[in-house]
Amino acid sequence: MTVSRGRLPLRLTATALALASLCGMALAHAARPNVVLILADDLGFSDIAPYGGEINTPTLSAFAQSGVRFTNYHTTASCAPTRGMLLTSVDSHRNGVPNIPETIPPEQSVFPNYQGFLGTNVVTVASLLQDAGYHTYMAGKWHLGKERDQLPFRRGFERTVTMADSGADNWEQKPYLAIYKKANWFADGEVFELPKDFYSSRFLIDKTIEFISSNADDGQPFFAYVPFQAVHIPVQAPQAFTQKYMGVYDSGWSELRKQRQHRAEQLGITPVGTPMVDMSSTSDWNAYTEDERRYHAKRMAVYAGMIEAMDHHIGRLVDYLKKTGQYENTVFIFTSDNGSEASGGDDPRSPLLRFALKMQGYNTDYETLGLKGSFNTIGPSFASAAASPLAYYKFYAGEGGLRVPLVIAGASVPAMEKPNNAFTWVTDIAPTILELAGVKPPSGRYGGHPVEPMIGRSLLPVARGESDRVYSPTETIGYELGGNAALFQGDYKVVINIPPMGDNQWHLYNIVTDPGETQDLSTQMPQRFQEMLGHYQNYVAKNGVLPMPANYDAARQGVINGILDRFGGQILLAVLTIILLVPFYIVYRTRRR
Repeated sequence: MTVSRGRLPLRLTATALALASLCGMALAHAARPNVVLILADDLGFSDIAPYGGEINTPTLSAFAQSGVRFTNYHTTASCAPTRGMLLTSVDSHRNGVPNIPETIPPEQSVFPNYQGFLGTNVVTVASLLQDAGYHTYMAGKWHLGKERDQLPFRRGFERTVTMADSGADNWEQKPYLAIYKKANWFADGEVFELPKDFYSSRFLIDKTIEFISSNADDGQPFFAYVPFQAVHIPVQAPQAFTQKYMGVYDSGWSELRKQRQHRAEQLGITPVGTPMVDMSSTSDWNAYTEDERRYHAKRMAVYAGMIEAMDHHIGRLVDYLKKTGQYENTVFIFTSDNGSEASGGDDPRSPLLRFALKMQGYNTDYETLGLKGSFNTIGPSFASAAASPLAYYKFYAGEGGLRVPLVIAGASVPAMEKPNNAFTWVTDIAPTILELAGVKPPSGRYGGHPVEPMIGRSLLPVARGESDRVYSPTETIGYELGGNAALFQGDYKVVINIPPMGDNQWHLYNIVTDPGETQDLSTQMPQRFQEMLGHYQNYVAKNGVLPMPANYDAARQGVINGILDRFGGQILLAVLTIILLVPFYIVYRTRRR
């Protein structure tokens, strides 16, 4: 090859330019951050240490110290609607998942936007990132459809191992409720059998690390979605984690609620002097016998152990990313799908419940509580402590059901010493991830057909201290799930909660100064109250929100739907048999007379 003085031949120059261009593209490609979206299940507002909890969560505490804690972040009060909005930034009444499919009444399920699985009219953040050159991985709970074409491998995820139901056992592959024939696990769209040494939190992080390592050398960034089973029922944890909290909860739920309220104020999570209501579903701790208090305290110890176990395994993912040189270019987003879960009652050892659980292969024995074969919950009293200092919990539209932790930390997210109190909504997560990746949201069409526009806002301007608010004081955010409803505007919220916990009346609260929703302002601010109710009616009309059937009860509907789903064919056959046989029986009885 000859080279002239001072100049390269044209062909060599073009080659060099092409190589330089490719190198530039590679550098730009590598500069895009990895994103890890971690979703806890049924985690209460003050459960983790950065939000006032006594539970040891060093990994999440490190995220909080190096990033941003949002104290006014809201989600839906149930798992599937949150997951749909989280991944699409489209309202639950428009994306097909306005309620969990298990509790949608038949009067509503005939409508296309009430099917209980993610519609084809929306595009997930995973699809958009995949199109932009990201590897996309998911390990954990899906709950947005379990038919093959509804699974996450069809919604933008390159590698998946997912549980499609509302919940499942954490120690073995079996359903936690009788409404399911089996625990429906899938890997890359195919039916999947869990390993014998399965524990949910460990397994999900193992698979996440496996997925990331499979493409670690190709220079492409990754998006990893890790929706844990922790701390959804059945609440289960390895003995080593539970043991750390034996004795911690011996003072009971009311004392724990007060302790967390105090720590949340000290940390700046809630204003100093925040008032707090006593939940009507909270029992008198002192009314229980010593043996009963001992049992309830261990229920909560297992819950705490399950949370610390989750944190421990998240720490394993962090260690892996550090060892492989990927940590510094990774953003972590941690949150929960809704507030604390109050199911299970405060008498889990009743003969009837023990019999029902035995039929499912479970026990509620004190000695093995939280271990394989054990069915554990924390009940409504400890659930109110998990939500401290907020009112209500999962399923309800009170702050305890809707307001959960949100921590963002990592590359391009500066540490913010004080917690951020800007109102944020679940639909803001996907736009935040897209801005981190430099990817634009869909412009109205995707894959050759129209799709719903994303309605959320990126949180990065607030996280970087460039803005004080995500939404202006006049903008509104509407919400409805199972008859419980709310509308947010500025610092205010109108809310209605249905029985048995709610009074089925609308109330107005300032959720910045009164996050515990103790002072109803509807009579003091009648104009604002009426205007916000009008905005809610506009939200209902715009988004096709359907009225609930009279006397709707989510638990009862779940049982009915579950029976029909599991035994529908047999029930129909029995009814047809009766219809066919009744005329013959009538003729038979007539002839005998």
